[in-house]
Amino acid sequence: KDIANVKGEQVVNIGSQDMNDNVWLTLAKKINTDCDKTDGFVITHGTDTMEETAYFLDLTVKCDKPVVMVGAMRPSTSMSADGPFNLYNAVVTAADKASANRGVLVVMNDTVLDGRDVTKTNTTDVATFKSVNYGPLGYIHNGKIDYQRTPARKHTSDTPFDVSKLNELPKVGIVYNYANASDLPAKALEDAGYDGIVSAGVGNGNLYKSVFDTLATAAKNGTAVVRSSRVPTGATTQDAEVDDAKYGFVASGTLNPQKARVLLQLALTQTKDPQQIQQIFNQY
Repeated sequence: KDIANVKGEQVVNIGSQDMNDNVWLTLAKKINTDCDKTDGFVITHGTDTMEETAYFLDLTVKCDKPVVMVGAMRPSTSMSADGPFNLYNAVVTAADKASANRGVLVVMNDTVLDGRDVTKTNTTDVATFKSVNYGPLGYIHNGKIDYQRTPARKHTSDTPFDVSKLNELPKVGIVYNYANASDLPAKALEDAGYDGIVSAGVGNGNLYKSVFDTLATAAKNGTAVVRSSRVPTGATTQDAEVDDAKYGFVASGTLNPQKARVLLQLALTQTKDPQQIQQIFNQY
């Protein structure tokens, strides 16, 4: 059965553990430039950082045609490689007009997930990718897509993030919280001149006292600080256990630390005001 006329182009050939801002910008610009030349896009990508690339593209692609990311958990030499069928399903998804205007999609293991909410949940399982807070957008059965919902947040053409003239992104790092945590990583990022810091906090984005004090000082000095959580599900809520307005912090909502970092990078291309950044986190 003919599904689509496929044309391939290699943008980069790296392990996704080596993904970087330059590749993200190249991909977004490439899709935006080629939007009128094709009916849809399929991007093959390693699974390690696929969720971050998916969210970056979800925020920066200005094309309403289907953009689908796909990968594999098993090597092509394995007895039951998942890559070929994942790729087939990705092409099916990109060729389906119902996939348009849903943001950037991730297709793995017969499941369609949205770029904002998808995350890798298992190091080896073929069913590793899940939207842990909201569930998948749909499922693929025998070459047909059964969509269950649409993304709740604004994406692609409905975002203000224009990367067409950007050659680099603001520098944002992540610090991890734990019992008796050191504040040295946070101090190192501030001393290195990072534009923003995301805290992977405990519970509802809480921080060990010394880390809290260091990040409060950083925020006072103009560094954007976002509170997220190392907990895999749920939201980091604003002004709950931490007075975000008082300290100039931003709450990440349901974005995990790695996703919050992506949004903060783009938010900082628009503003450095923590209240305005919080509004951005509330919308995207």
